[in-house]
Amino acid sequence: MPLENPPANRYVWRMNEQADRRPDWDEYFMDIAHVVSRRGNCSRRKVAAVIVSDRRIISTGYNGTPRGITNCCEGGCPRCASNAPSGGNLGECICAHAEENAIVQAAYHGISVRNSTLYCNLSPCLMCTKMIINAGIKEVVFETEYHFTDQARGLFEEAGVTCRRFIRP
Repeated sequence: MPLENPPANRYVWRMNEQADRRPDWDEYFMDIAHVVSRRGNCSRRKVAAVIVSDRRIISTGYNGTPRGITNCCEGGCPRCASNAPSGGNLGECICAHAEENAIVQAAYHGISVRNSTLYCNLSPCLMCTKMIINAGIKEVVFETEYHFTDQARGLFEEAGVTCRRFIRP
């Protein structure tokens, strides 16, 4: 039995089914951030940042101990291995934040992050807020709010950095 001729448009999308829905750019990069977060070696929290310029990933980072230091999840960070409460004894933590690692990783490879967008699965802390501003990142998109202070929000606003929460469709 001969095969019928294929329709003129062979690429018919079933866009009304959720599984086949094409993600917009924010969802696409946030999904990538969630995959990157799985690399995090902090024993307390998995966080990732993805820095994007012209819809192209230029750097990623996740939270954990510095290069060459025993991973947090292997006991490298005494603070994380302790029973310190969330947000407590942060001065003792040797883990670097995801945003910090993404910015430093770009610098390590000589890549400018100026005028880029940073996607992160958690809102940035005050320290990361200052780094983001000084690195010249123009926009921050986060999914979950975590200790996002009024001071951090105010700094972003004063510096002209757009900061918005991503809401999943």
